[in-house]
Amino acid sequence: MRILGIDPGSRLTGYGIIETIPNGYRYISSGVLKINADEFPQKLKQVFDGILQLVKEYQPQQMAIEQVFMSKNADSALKLGQARGAAICAVQTHDIPVFEYAARQVKQAVVGKGSAEKTQVQHMVKLLLNLQGAMQIDASDALGIAICHAHYAQTAQRLQIGIQK
Repeated sequence: MRILGIDPGSRLTGYGIIETIPNGYRYISSGVLKINADEFPQKLKQVFDGILQLVKEYQPQQMAIEQVFMSKNADSALKLGQARGAAICAVQTHDIPVFEYAARQVKQAVVGKGSAEKTQVQHMVKLLLNLQGAMQIDASDALGIAICHAHYAQTAQRLQIGIQK
């Protein structure tokens, strides 16, 4: 199964693509969509277009995306939610199922600790996918989201139950 992981943002949107293989995962691609439009609606279009291009190029069967984390700044959370919506709509044009995970779930699945730091997630992603060199934090977060989904999907398959969308 090929999974597209998305770490949404209105300035930087991280993406990571993996395939599940017996007893693990195989790295396909990762990176960051740099959103540089001046007006917010154009930023959302860039997110949509960028994700749509990734879907066309890599043909994932499923997408995993991080849920919105509500912090002190409500405006930032609303913009993040809109960027998520643009990414979700892009994959829905190809009827790709979308799965959402809280940041704590991702950290727990990848690091084994729900309160892990981003650098710990990045380190474990690199270990799990046997990657070397520098990696942008948004890309490693997206790969972590994809790994989290693969973990939950494989566990559900082993237990012969469906996972909730």
